[in-house]
Amino acid sequence: MLETGRTNIAVMGAGAVGCYYGGMLARAGHEVVLIGRPAHVQAIHAQGLLLQTQAFTERVALAASTEPSAVQGAQWVLFCVKSTDTESAARAMAPHLRPGAIVLSLQNGVDNAERLQSLLPRHLVLPAVVYVAAEMAGPGHVLHRGRGELVLAPSPASAQIAATLQAAGIPTQISDDVARALWSKLVLNCGYNPLSALTQLSYGEIVQSPDLPVAQVMDDIVRECLAVARASGVDLPESLYDSVRQLAASMPTQTSSTAQDLARGRRSEIDHLNGYIVRRGAALGLDTPVNRLLHTLVRLLEKRVVQNG
Repeated sequence: MLETGRTNIAVMGAGAVGCYYGGMLARAGHEVVLIGRPAHVQAIHAQGLLLQTQAFTERVALAASTEPSAVQGAQWVLFCVKSTDTESAARAMAPHLRPGAIVLSLQNGVDNAERLQSLLPRHLVLPAVVYVAAEMAGPGHVLHRGRGELVLAPSPASAQIAATLQAAGIPTQISDDVARALWSKLVLNCGYNPLSALTQLSYGEIVQSPDLPVAQVMDDIVRECLAVARASGVDLPESLYDSVRQLAASMPTQTSSTAQDLARGRRSEIDHLNGYIVRRGAALGLDTPVNRLLHTLVRLLEKRVVQNG
């Protein structure tokens, strides 16, 4: 059994994902600082983080800051910012990272860890695949709706990190093929994120539409994603068609992160989801009309809600 001890952890970009994992680690006795938006930071300073999970509801005492300099001293940084903010957030925290700090990219998309590593060449950056349904239900209040697993890339530090996470109640495994897992997660996101964003419906509500060809639309999305992945040298299984269909059963009440962003009048990550498939497909000479349409519709809606917000 590995000794996990007490770890100093910073969460850069403490939205729903960062608050959930940061809260679980703080609850397990680790020293955690959440770096996020002022409203959340103020609420956490006043009364702690309200961590509402499927198993318990608890207020967790931990530090919070709006400043990237709060990563100073952290042994690990859980990097949870939106893909659109990867470069700016990395540059903001880089001068404050302690030597030997490990950065875990807990982000959507398939290229964030690579982008991070190029900006943080003196630090180990580990990609992680995140499977959690969570949302911010109010300032300093994270609502966990389901799952919570992490998949880490292998490294000399990965076994220790995984043991610490598991001891905090976070199911974690190490995989030699994180790239494939990230692509598989991207396909799931491409299937649900735009449809949930355009309709503001939960995953369960989307699939429970027998009078509409939702399953066929999702199959079209997956077909294009698989073609782009394979042309990129990533061989994804045909079982992803079933995985996409079955996701709603494990997260029926969840709305996508893209839907949550647009509901709050914020920019989304759609450029790094369906938009990435469109750009990568074009570079490989592959047409992706379904993903192109969904990406365009979400961007148009985003333009309206961000301007009005």
